Amino acid sequence: MQIIEVTGYAVRSAVITMRRTGTPLEFVIFPMVHVASPAFYSQVRTRLGECDLIVLEGVRGKSLGVSALTLAYRFAPRRRRNGLQEQREELLLPEGVPVINPDVTAAEAIADLRTLPRWTYLLLMVAAPVMGLAFALRGPRAFLDEDLVVEDLPSTLRAEMMADDPVKRAMTDRRDQRLLAALGEIHTERCDEPIRVAVVYGAEHVPAIVSGLGDRYGYQPREAEWLTVLVPA
Repeated sequence: MQIIEVTGYAVRSAVITMRRTGTPLEFVIFPMVHVASPAFYSQVRTRLGECDLIVLEGVRGKSLGVSALTLAYRFAPRRRRNGLQEQREELLLPEGVPVINPDVTAAEAIADLRTLPRWTYLLLMVAAPVMGLAFALRGPRAFLDEDLVVEDLPSTLRAEMMADDPVKRAMTDRRDQRLLAALGEIHTERCDEPIRVAVVYGAEHVPAIVSGLGDRYGYQPREAEWLTVLVPA
C-alpha cells in the first residue's frame, strides 16, 4: 500500500482507516507532509472534525537543535509565490475535539540524534537550512521527488534499507514507541466504544503505526481516501 503518492502532476496522501473485527473503535491515520497547500490542511481539518479524539505529532518544548532541523521546511512557505503553508495546529485542529500529544520532548529528540556519529549529527544541522533554501527557491516542484514516496510494505527492499538507516532510527524510533504505547492505551480503555481516533503524524511514521496496530492489536487497513497535498504550478 502506498501512503504518499508522487507523480508529475501532484503529491497525494492516503488517509487510512483501520478497524478490528469485533470492536467498534476505528483508527484513522492521516499521513502528514509538513509543507503543503492550504487546501490540504483545510481538508484534513474538516475530516478531523468528524473524529472523537486526535492523537497529534509535535515535539514538546524548544531547543536550538530542533529549530535548526525544522528550517528544512520552514523556509519554503515564506515565498508567497510558492503557494504553500507550513503545518500549524491552528490550521488543523477543529474546535471541540480533544487532543493528546504523546511525542517526545525537544531534549529527548536531540539526545537521540546525539547518539549518531558526531560528523553525521553536525551534517544534519548544516544540511537542514540548505535544504530549506532549496525548497524555497524551487517551490512546489521540489516536492515532486521519488524520495518522498512512502510505502508501508516492510518486506520491500526500500523499507528494509530505511529500517537500517541509523539517522531514521534516531529520529523516529523513540517517537514511534511512545505513539504506539499511547494508541495501545486508547485501545485497551476504549475499544468497546464506537469512536474514531485520528492519528495525525508525519508520513515517515505511518509504516510503524500501521504495522504496530496490526501486529499488536489486530487492526487492519479497511479504507483509504486520497487527499491532494499540492499541485505544482
